[in-house]
Amino acid sequence: MARPRNKRRISRKIGTFRNERCLILAAIAGLMVFAGWVWLEEHPQHNPLAPLDLRDPVGMATAAKLAGLRDDMNECRAVLDRSRIAYTALPPAGPDGGETACARPDRTQLTDFPLAPSTPPVTCPVAAALELWRVKSAELAARDILGSEIARIEHLGAYNCRRIRGSGSGGWSQHATANAIDIAAFILVDGRRISVLDDWDAETSEAQFLRAVRDDACGVFATVLSPDFNAAHADHFHFDQSPRWSGVCR
Repeated sequence: MARPRNKRRISRKIGTFRNERCLILAAIAGLMVFAGWVWLEEHPQHNPLAPLDLRDPVGMATAAKLAGLRDDMNECRAVLDRSRIAYTALPPAGPDGGETACARPDRTQLTDFPLAPSTPPVTCPVAAALELWRVKSAELAARDILGSEIARIEHLGAYNCRRIRGSGSGGWSQHATANAIDIAAFILVDGRRISVLDDWDAETSEAQFLRAVRDDACGVFATVLSPDFNAAHADHFHFDQSPRWSGVCR
């Protein structure tokens, strides 16, 4: 007769232990979630819910936030304002030569960016990515690899009302709306000129620098094309923020 009562006691003890274990596991899970949220609050570059600030380090959520700006000019310019980036919002420009594909409703001109021979208007998403790439990649790589600061970045243009080269009557280039820019060279404070055309294939620190800034650009632009892509890009990097795709890095 005592045996069934002992079984019931054991059963109750097992049930109590299971309940206590579940409570402990739930408490641990809650603490882990809380600690994770605190960590994300302290590291907004990894937090997909935190507003993008270009002054923050590049993190796990940066690329997705930049991609989210491609179809939202107002939010993009809010990011520039939040990040305290100097720019001028220019009035929209009509299509060139009657080509409606070349209309430019978004003309954003960075006013404190060392582009040469001048700073062309581009789309806001390109401007945001350029600023992030310059500060978080190009300037750091120039100091670490070349031991000098960047004085100017030479470009070959942003706006060009044309179709993609080699596509015949195919799709329009991202240059047709200035949603792209071609980077040709870097002028250092010490006077050196690092050129994509002259230095890409060399076994030098200059080539190492060019590859580093090309690779980093792939994390902030939708499309990055270099001399590794084809001969048409032998003298420049093509950067764009195409809304159609992302992650093209060649």
